[in-house]
Amino acid sequence: MKQHAELPRVAYFCMEYGLNSQLPIYAGGLGVLAGDFLKAAKDLNLPVIGIGILWKQDYTEQFIGEDGWPYDKFPNYDFAFIKDTGITVTVQIEGKDVHCRVRLVDEHGNAPLYLLDASQSPEFSWVTNKLYSGSSYERIAQEIVLGIGGVRLLRALGIEVDIYHFNEGHAVLAGIELIREKMATGMSFEAAWQATRRQVVFTTHTPVEAGNEKHDHGELQKLGAYNGLHYEQMVRLGGDPFNMTEAALRLSTVANAVSNLHGHTARTMWRHVADTSPIISITNGVHVPTWQAPEIHRAFKTGGDLWKPHMKLKQELVEFAGQHTDARLNPERLIVGFARRAAGYKRSDLIFRNAEVIDPLLQEGKIQLVFSGKAHPDDEEGKRIIRDLVRMDKKYQDSVVFLENYNMEIARLLVRGCDVWLNNPMRPLEASGTSGMKAAMNGVLNLSVVDGWVGEGPQHGISGWLLDAHHTETDPEQQNLKDLEALYKVLIHEVIPTYYDRRDHWLDMMRASIDMSHFKFSATRMVREYYELMYRRAMDSQDEITAPWMVPYRSQGEQYPYTN
Repeated sequence: MKQHAELPRVAYFCMEYGLNSQLPIYAGGLGVLAGDFLKAAKDLNLPVIGIGILWKQDYTEQFIGEDGWPYDKFPNYDFAFIKDTGITVTVQIEGKDVHCRVRLVDEHGNAPLYLLDASQSPEFSWVTNKLYSGSSYERIAQEIVLGIGGVRLLRALGIEVDIYHFNEGHAVLAGIELIREKMATGMSFEAAWQATRRQVVFTTHTPVEAGNEKHDHGELQKLGAYNGLHYEQMVRLGGDPFNMTEAALRLSTVANAVSNLHGHTARTMWRHVADTSPIISITNGVHVPTWQAPEIHRAFKTGGDLWKPHMKLKQELVEFAGQHTDARLNPERLIVGFARRAAGYKRSDLIFRNAEVIDPLLQEGKIQLVFSGKAHPDDEEGKRIIRDLVRMDKKYQDSVVFLENYNMEIARLLVRGCDVWLNNPMRPLEASGTSGMKAAMNGVLNLSVVDGWVGEGPQHGISGWLLDAHHTETDPEQQNLKDLEALYKVLIHEVIPTYYDRRDHWLDMMRASIDMSHFKFSATRMVREYYELMYRRAMDSQDEITAPWMVPYRSQGEQYPYTN
């Protein structure tokens, strides 16, 4: 029986990675989380590598036209500065060989990230052009490169792996490739499937139906995603139509949701699916050195004044907004930030829905609102949401600002420079919400409905403000009304008076927010939990022993693997 003298070696598969804004191969929160995961793994010196795709045209650069409607630009980035390993792997798309160059990114404080690039196969260079490009046909081709190509990348580089971690369902075809490899040695499909399950763990992120991909079997077979399997076997894994999340649940030893509340939602959502892995909860975390301002970190650690560094960061945000818009924000006045992907359930316009209440606050400058975010290039509803925010920007001039072309640079300015972080999604559709964690560890106080990570974090009036923690309304219109009423009540009677009249208490709340968040919602804690609760479990399933490399690491009342 194999004795685990060392930590499990992990290959982490994800469609996008946000390491910094100079490497635009991410769309939003999923990619930034993946980037933070690799940074924390590097900090802890863990045997982790990332596998992804080098997107030549980004997700989108998105700007605001004169009519207020967002428009997209897809520049061709020159990634010549990214290391070329000299290795090429081949996958088949529609029966034709597609040669993918393997590139390496390891200079951004991250564990090694290997990226596949199909541009040297001119007929198929479109596959790795645009992240999340529209059609199912394009998406399947991309997922062939990520999943099948990712496993072949490991083989070509001679990298031995104990655990394959699928971050969202996009990587499911890696599981199909693992099954194909085992069947090639003479294993039956059933035996190969069960052996593969013991090597795979899976993270599901979204409880939104559109975020859980389904594909037509005819397209899968035509493009080559079957990869040697046949229809009945693929249906056993993903159903018909082929559901990527269902397949990932059936291909893994254990799966996780990304907050405690999301765990309840995910287990309910998938309980009708047979033969799946158990879904536990590992709450997301963010990379503290990337997101927490150094001056805030120093002031918190030394017990020093938080207001002076906060106002410095706030001034940086004000100056950036002034350089990129016509608005002139007042750094002495309350600034509320809201930066999200443009999606209806996130309700970015909720605060505007009763003009009689919000209009005087904005006209008098009692509050200032700063928004940012992108819509998917093909999402007309998302673009309409942005257009409506731009209209509010024009209506309220210096009190409402929309910052176009949202990216990691703008996100960093916002989560450090606002006073309050607004979060009002339609429950229970927010799986986690890592932007609020980033704000919290900078002393930016969350004003949020209780969904995602917030159910485990801020305490009302102590380290943030919560909107109806025990609210159980399920009708969407009633939820909108109740949440709007709660938002105005807390904003007017608690947030605004505390900011302007109780500065000492505000500073106490800032310190409590940082104290609450800086470890509990860090990527360091998250990665340690993955090792303890996921990777160890998968390794134990392979040979059914308790791994001797595990020793207690106790913090916040929980155990994590020792990684120092």
